[in-house]
Amino acid sequence: MAGYFYARIFLNNPGVRDMFPVTMDVQRARLLGAIVTAVQSVDDPDRFDEYLRSLGRDHRKFQVVPEHYEVVGAALLEAMRTFAGPEWSHEYDQAWRDAYDVIARKMLAGASADSNPAWWHAEVIAHERRSSDIAMLTVRPFQQLEYRAGQYLSVEVPKFHPRVWRTYSVANAPRTDNTMDFHVRALGAGWVSGALVRRVQAGDLLRLAAPMGTMVLDRRSTRDIVFVAGGTGLSPIKALLEDLTTFNRTRWVHVFFGARNRDDLYDLASLQEMAAAYPWLSIVPVCSEDPGWGGEEGSVTDTLSRFGPWMEHDFFVSGSPMMVRTTLRTLSQLKVPQTRIRYDAFSEH
Repeated sequence: MAGYFYARIFLNNPGVRDMFPVTMDVQRARLLGAIVTAVQSVDDPDRFDEYLRSLGRDHRKFQVVPEHYEVVGAALLEAMRTFAGPEWSHEYDQAWRDAYDVIARKMLAGASADSNPAWWHAEVIAHERRSSDIAMLTVRPFQQLEYRAGQYLSVEVPKFHPRVWRTYSVANAPRTDNTMDFHVRALGAGWVSGALVRRVQAGDLLRLAAPMGTMVLDRRSTRDIVFVAGGTGLSPIKALLEDLTTFNRTRWVHVFFGARNRDDLYDLASLQEMAAAYPWLSIVPVCSEDPGWGGEEGSVTDTLSRFGPWMEHDFFVSGSPMMVRTTLRTLSQLKVPQTRIRYDAFSEH
């Protein structure tokens, strides 16, 4: 359906093709992901509103104008009508027209209310390989970029893959020098992640889009905290921990850091240094495919289940979509209320 949708856009409006990357595989998946996220959050007005406004701000990087929303709406309805076949009805048609109208208005409102640039140019000032497929980068935007610890943003590498954007979490709390860290794993044939890990060097320029995500700390909560991170899902957890060091005195904080093997625990030493400096912090590293490595073995969710109880804690979960889904199921079994769980799941490429 997503392939048909984009084909209709490009056939009816050839001029917009240059706004998109050469390869459309990830873009097609993102369309469906955005629709599903919007539909899943429709019963939570605050989340629904914030997600769509953030999406509208983010889409400024594509130089989207209001007229493009009409083009997209018409193509989306045509695609859904075509693939639904005889199941489609006038009621469905009107319901989706109304729904898309709300989605478009909220996205446009988010975009128009944003006085920031459509994107920020940033220079890579440090690049460190931590394993064969993981790198840690430090970049400095040329203009102030405001975000909250735990948020993510889209990154483009114009030198190697123009118009191809991928989402990455910022791995530090905001700093006075405006620098930002990113933890990146090169996944398969991932264009952007591969370039960031293997080709980008200090001095190269990136483009950064508007920050998104709601996996941020609620400073009003007095509950203890559990962070569950898988692989480079540690990025936003690291930022949240840095944020906590600036004000926390009363909340116990537990970090479960899962990876395949000890080499993939790429930033464990830094976490252990933090734990030594802050008595309220404990770190539990876990390896799923490294027998005898010296610490917890198995999946990070199984390890989490052996500790606890967790019913009175706030949870933050970050990792691959599969890891996040597995953790959410485990937390449901452990009777953790869904309202106390925050997460942002997205694929890195």
